[in-house]
Amino acid sequence: MVTTEMPVQTAIFSRIPTAVATDWQSGLPVLEGIGITLRELRMSDAPALLSLLTTDEVSRFISPPPTTLDGFERFIAWTIREREAGRYLCFAVVPDGYDTAVGLFQVRQLDPGFSTAEWGFAIGEAFWGSGLFAAGAELVVEFAFDVVGVHRLEARAVMQNGRGNGALKKIGAVREGILRKSFLRGGKQLDQALWSILSEDWTRSKAVWGSKPN
Repeated sequence: MVTTEMPVQTAIFSRIPTAVATDWQSGLPVLEGIGITLRELRMSDAPALLSLLTTDEVSRFISPPPTTLDGFERFIAWTIREREAGRYLCFAVVPDGYDTAVGLFQVRQLDPGFSTAEWGFAIGEAFWGSGLFAAGAELVVEFAFDVVGVHRLEARAVMQNGRGNGALKKIGAVREGILRKSFLRGGKQLDQALWSILSEDWTRSKAVWGSKPN
């Protein structure tokens, strides 16, 4: 997860016309992949997110999530305000057969033009290893590059987070270095790996491998 107001597990304006940017600022589209739908967060997602993202296993390598239902509702309201301002977007992860979110993907600008951005994710433990991350990550990366106009997408993952680092490597992110003692969690300063994906690298990988990097 991005280490912002709310977690993303890892742990992305502007080359696009203003009209396109305004479109997603008005409301996120629904993105569909194999076994997954990504959409805007809703207030009705708050109870499920509270249950799934506050467990010790999910939250130990991310920024502390809200601990109350009211906290998640305020977080959801915040995501909408930030999206409307063009600084940030957050997709709910909804598996096929579900009505509410079991996780989320976040993307936030790192410069005023959104050409460089940071992304992250958090998914309930029961859905780890289900393919939801890979399917959702492909949709989010495509959206960031093709619609938002991001050129460089960064992610930061605590070194001890083997699952998060492995997931980023699997989708084609490049580890650029170690950010020493860059993340405070549980009173300890932890090292993070810095990962990046460039838009041109993603485009080339699609030309070689098809839908996404292998």
